[in-house]
Amino acid sequence: MKSIASKLLGAVLALGVALPAWAAPGINKGDTAWMFIATILVIMMSIPGLALFYGGLVRAKNMLSVLLQVFMIFSLIIVLWCLYGYSLAFTGGSPFIGGFDRAFLNGIYDPAAGVFSMAATFSKETMIPEFIFVAFQGTFAAITCGLIVGAFAERARFAAVMLFVVLWFTFGYIPVAHMVWFWAGPDAIKDAATLASVTADAGWLWQKGALDFAGGTVVHINAAVAGLVGAYVIGKRVGYGRESMAPHSMTMTMIGASLLWVGWFGFNAGSALEAGDIAALAFINTLLATAASTVAWTMGEWLTKGKPSMLGAASGAVSGLVAITPACGFVGPMGALVIGIVGGFVCLWGVNGLKRLLRVDDSLDVFGVHGVGGIVGALLTGVFAAPQLGGQGVWDYVTNKASTDVYSIGHQVWVQAQAIGVTIVWSAVVAFVAFKIVDIVIGLRVPEEQEREGLDITSHGESAYHS
Repeated sequence: MKSIASKLLGAVLALGVALPAWAAPGINKGDTAWMFIATILVIMMSIPGLALFYGGLVRAKNMLSVLLQVFMIFSLIIVLWCLYGYSLAFTGGSPFIGGFDRAFLNGIYDPAAGVFSMAATFSKETMIPEFIFVAFQGTFAAITCGLIVGAFAERARFAAVMLFVVLWFTFGYIPVAHMVWFWAGPDAIKDAATLASVTADAGWLWQKGALDFAGGTVVHINAAVAGLVGAYVIGKRVGYGRESMAPHSMTMTMIGASLLWVGWFGFNAGSALEAGDIAALAFINTLLATAASTVAWTMGEWLTKGKPSMLGAASGAVSGLVAITPACGFVGPMGALVIGIVGGFVCLWGVNGLKRLLRVDDSLDVFGVHGVGGIVGALLTGVFAAPQLGGQGVWDYVTNKASTDVYSIGHQVWVQAQAIGVTIVWSAVVAFVAFKIVDIVIGLRVPEEQEREGLDITSHGESAYHS
C-alpha cells in the first residue's frame, strides 16, 4: 500500500526524494474512478455489512447496541483519521510511526497555487488524487476498529467501547499500518541508490519485505488480537455456557455476510490502487477463495455435526475473505483456491476446538475467524506468492519488471511469521493497557441487571423490534 506521492509539476515526494527528471506523473481518471467505487464498497462492508452480520448474531435484546457501536466507531475513526491518523500512518518520520505533515489533511491542497497533491499507485508515473487515497485508507482503519467489538458484544459499556477505540486506534492500528504499508512509492526509485534510500525510510516491516496486500496483519490479526484481549479482560457474559445465546436472526447475518462479500472486492481489488491487471487478479482471487472456503467450512461442519448450517456457510465465506486478504494481489488463482480451502477448515476448528482450548467468551468468534484466518492467509502468502507456484514473486522497481532473483519460499514465510508476531504482540500490549485505562476511568462492563435486560433498552432506550 503506497503513501503520499508528489505534487503536480515538479513537487517532491512526502519523504523529500525528488522525482526523476524523466517522470511526468499525472492523474489517471480511470484509476481514480475505480478508487471512488472501491472506497464506497468498503464503506458498505462496514455499514451496513459488518453491522448486520454482527447484529444478527447477538440476541434480540442487544441488536441495536451492536448496530450503534459499529455505526459510531466508523464515524469516529473517520474523523480521527482525517485529523491525525492518516498523517501518522502515511508520512515519513521513523520506521514505526509517521509525522504530522498531513495533520488536519494539511498540504494536500495548495490554495495559493490552486494545486492538489497526488498519491502514488504501484505503477510509475501513474497517480490518483491524494484525497481519495486518504478516504480509502480511512475506511480500512474504521472497519478494523469495528471488528473488535464482536469479541465482547452484549456486555460492554458504550462509552467504554468508544474510549477504547480512540486509544487502540491511535497506539495500535496506526503504528502497524505505518510499519507494514508505508513507503515513498515507485517514482522515487530509479537505481540501486534510490531504492536503498526509499527502503531505509519505509515502515519497519515493509523494509523486511513483509507481504500484506490488503490487511491480513494490519486489519484482521490486529483487530482479532485486540478483541481476544478484550474478551479476557471484560470476562464472560452472564449465563455463558448455561443459557442459550443463539443468534437471533440468521436472515440478518446472511444479508450482512453477503454485503461483506460484495464490499470486499473494493477492499481487496481496490488495494491495487489501479484499475489494471493486479486489481483483476485480486478480484478473481477474492471470488474464488471465498467460494472455496464457504464450501470447505460447510462440508466440514456437515461431516462433523451431521447438518450444514447457514451460520456455517456465512462464517466460511468470511473466513475465506479474511484468509485471501493478505495474498490476493500476490498469488495466482490456484494458490487462492488452496488458501480458501485451508482457511475454511482451519477457521472451523478455530471457532470450535481452539475456542474451547482458550476458554474465552469471544461472543462472535472474532479471533477464530479473523485471527486464525489472518494468520493462515499471511503465512500462505509467503508460499503461494512464489512464481513457481503461479504467484507474482517480487517486483523490481529499478528495472520496473518482475525480479529475476530466485524467490525463496522459506525466507518469505519466515518474514511473514515475523510480521504476524510483531502484530500480535503490539496489538495485545496496546489493547491490554487501553482496556485497563478505560476500566479505571469509566468501567468496562455494564451492571449484571442491565446485561440481563439487554443493552438496547438499558444503554440506548430503544428496541430493535416491537410486537
